[in-house]
Amino acid sequence: MFKKVVLLLFLLFSFSAYPQQKDIRLISWNIQDFGKTKNSEELEQIAELVRDADIVAIQEVVAGYGGAQAVAKLSDLLNRKGAKWDYVISDPTKSPKYATERYAFVWKTKHIKIKNRGRLLSDLKTVIDREPFLLDFFVESKRFTIINFHSRPHNKDPKPEITALTDYIITNGATSTILAGDFNVNESDPIFDTFKKKGYTAAITDQKTTLKRSCDGQEYRNHAIDNIFYPTEIQKIESEVIDFIQDCDNLEKARDLSDHLPVYIRFRWK
Repeated sequence: MFKKVVLLLFLLFSFSAYPQQKDIRLISWNIQDFGKTKNSEELEQIAELVRDADIVAIQEVVAGYGGAQAVAKLSDLLNRKGAKWDYVISDPTKSPKYATERYAFVWKTKHIKIKNRGRLLSDLKTVIDREPFLLDFFVESKRFTIINFHSRPHNKDPKPEITALTDYIITNGATSTILAGDFNVNESDPIFDTFKKKGYTAAITDQKTTLKRSCDGQEYRNHAIDNIFYPTEIQKIESEVIDFIQDCDNLEKARDLSDHLPVYIRFRWK
């Protein structure tokens, strides 16, 4: 049943999101413990869910060799589905014990190019536990930057990290900069007010993106903490949380993939 739901969601997502022009389709996903714990079947399900995107930003890649292997395997699976993909993986973050992770980007190469392999924002490593990963992308004459970010947990107060990062973007964002990730804070929180006043908009509002361990009635979603922020020069065409669960009966199998749902945006330049 769960496999059928994943396939159905892919079909619905691909037909509704397929652009008539060269729009960019970006998915941001905290894939819990993304490493050797993901078996071939789970990686195949993840590939089906993201295959219609142009760029996928992944958080919570395991810092060890298993994380790099999982990203490479995902890219290989995607390469077998009709389009050519490439990927980059960040160095491990300079984090407190047990918090170290990597970030990854996977993207279709037909229209999207890169000129370097990205970098962790080391300027922020003293104020952010898992310093963000920045990569520049090029589509024809357009250059844009995506910053991939996973904040510290809510019970460890991620708000100073968010302030430091959004201030950095406001000060240093020379190109069209998109901020994607798991913030562990709802986008409606006042901590984002200055960022929004500078022209950044959240792709989704008040939509829960994390999964409960068990259903509460028919409610299996928990917190609204994953998002994508885009600047004024970008026009959002559509956005959504990709809910590949649909029914409480699928929750347990879905949590084998992650305890977060992917966030999706399709955009173009104004």
